[in-house]
Amino acid sequence: MSAIARQNRIEISGSSDQTIQLGQDLASSLRNRDVLVLTGPLGAGKTCLIRGIAIGLGVNDDDIKSPSFTLVNEYAGSCFPFFHIDLYRMNDTSELYNIGWDDYLMRDGIVAVEWGEKAADFLPKKRIEISIVILSDNERRISIDFINS
Repeated sequence: MSAIARQNRIEISGSSDQTIQLGQDLASSLRNRDVLVLTGPLGAGKTCLIRGIAIGLGVNDDDIKSPSFTLVNEYAGSCFPFFHIDLYRMNDTSELYNIGWDDYLMRDGIVAVEWGEKAADFLPKKRIEISIVILSDNERRISIDFINS
């Protein structure tokens, strides 16, 4: 796979390594203040794709952790800060205020939101929607849609 152009596309990944590579390729096309909204069932590979994006942004692989228990992890990338928000455990949208949702969306950097559908009414109009569908134990269909980009 190569760098992702800023156009809608569908990719098929046959492994977690390919999903990580897709994330790295996507990172090369990201711009300051891009918001990525990831949806898909448990085990689809959202965190795997985000790991690749973080690596592509210059984050040390050993530093990348799932924010499932803290909701947000912040990383210093080589070009931009990278904010990984995981809303899986969010029970009510009022929790967005507690994590500083609006502040993250206004800061310089890249924001990636797992389970973004939980914040549907609070998403910016300009965003990158990434939907992952499980096709088999190893295969995933990854749809990347640039909304108002």
